[in-house]
Amino acid sequence: MKTINVNNDAARLGTESITKLIRDFALPAIAGLVVVSLYNIIDRIFIGQGVGPMAIAGLALTFPISNIVAAIGTLVGVGAASRLSIVLGKHDYEWGRNIVAHVPMLSIIFSSIFITFGLIYLDELIMLFGGSENTISYARDYLKIVIPASVFTNICFSLSSIIRGAGNPKKSMYVIFLGVILNIILDPIFIFGFGMGIEGVALATAISMFCGAIYAMSHFMDKNNPLSFRLKNFKLKKQIVKNIVSIGMSPFAMNFASCFVVIVVNIQLQRTGGDLAMGAFSIVNSYLMLIVMIILGFCQGTQPIIGYNFGAGNMKRVKDTFFIATRITSIVCIVGLFIIQVFPEELARAFVKDEDMIRITVQGLRFCSIAFPVIAVQIVISQYFMAISKAKLSIVLSLSRQVLFLIPLMLILPKYFGLMGIWISIPISDTLSGIMAIYFIAREKQSIYGNAKISLMVKKKR
Repeated sequence: MKTINVNNDAARLGTESITKLIRDFALPAIAGLVVVSLYNIIDRIFIGQGVGPMAIAGLALTFPISNIVAAIGTLVGVGAASRLSIVLGKHDYEWGRNIVAHVPMLSIIFSSIFITFGLIYLDELIMLFGGSENTISYARDYLKIVIPASVFTNICFSLSSIIRGAGNPKKSMYVIFLGVILNIILDPIFIFGFGMGIEGVALATAISMFCGAIYAMSHFMDKNNPLSFRLKNFKLKKQIVKNIVSIGMSPFAMNFASCFVVIVVNIQLQRTGGDLAMGAFSIVNSYLMLIVMIILGFCQGTQPIIGYNFGAGNMKRVKDTFFIATRITSIVCIVGLFIIQVFPEELARAFVKDEDMIRITVQGLRFCSIAFPVIAVQIVISQYFMAISKAKLSIVLSLSRQVLFLIPLMLILPKYFGLMGIWISIPISDTLSGIMAIYFIAREKQSIYGNAKISLMVKKKR
């Protein structure tokens, strides 16, 4: 059996070329999240072509639930991975094992609460999310399977973050690949082969995430892994829970806020454009999330580099990583903007044949993508603060786009501009939150340019 040398994997974060590290860490992270986004796109294509446009609208009702699942996964996974990178920078592997053991425990605890609440109030939640008599049955059939399976989803994605944070980005990518590729294989089998419709999509997701979770767990069952599961570490420690939750609260807040944003969006879409508009937004959101996932994947890949070097006090490497991330993600967003603006109709027709939904989707794609380059800056800065454990700043920036700007705009602009008001709310909120992020990073110049005081991380506090 191959020995897993976490010591060497982590130590290279402080010595190897930044560009090489970014290539080794960011590309697998990007690949993992892009595959997830592509799965969501392919998933909706199967649903649109095999079930119908109303099924896509019904799937839009499940977005808030998906955001809550993602919120729990990032609360545990990103919070633990960020903390682990800093701890490994101090070469404290015993404390690292304690952090790793908390991931499945906290995932199960938080998931159990969510599953219980979600199943008890399933119909009420669907109606709250903007359901209609044409779409509610699709959402119910999907969620009654996906909600119980969310525990596997959370374990899979949380442990994937930990594996990457421990210096093994390729293995982290394989965990995601296994679940997503299996999902893509099972979708057409269940939809077209067994005629299961949207329930088949949900079952494919449940089976795939279960397999991904088992594969991720097996990585920490290997006793040659210095961060392997050990029975003595499976005991909740207040300090570790506090550290994980405080750091993970930023992405958790962002995803949880997305839940309320989607509720507002669905209600406003139903009022201004009906079920077709909801289906169109589902398509628009698929492409928007593809770009966002590329940026987040890049940031997740740079997080171990920033976290390790911040913990080790090497601020020059922290600064270099930050600026490289900003440049590359901005280029990605500019390319994405060009593609969407030039080929919106082709992108829409990949999902559905209904001309009215295609027309609405094209309009949404063109307006919602205008501020793509600003999104890159906002996300990179927010993720940077999370990587150096400045959780409060990261939370503020994560919430600014959705809670501070997007929700008010979504409530106000449609009153005057109808459906167009929904589309233009998105680039306006992106721009405002980007300006806010730039303001905060300008105030934190010492953490990038100077010898920042990292006493909170380097002192005795673990």
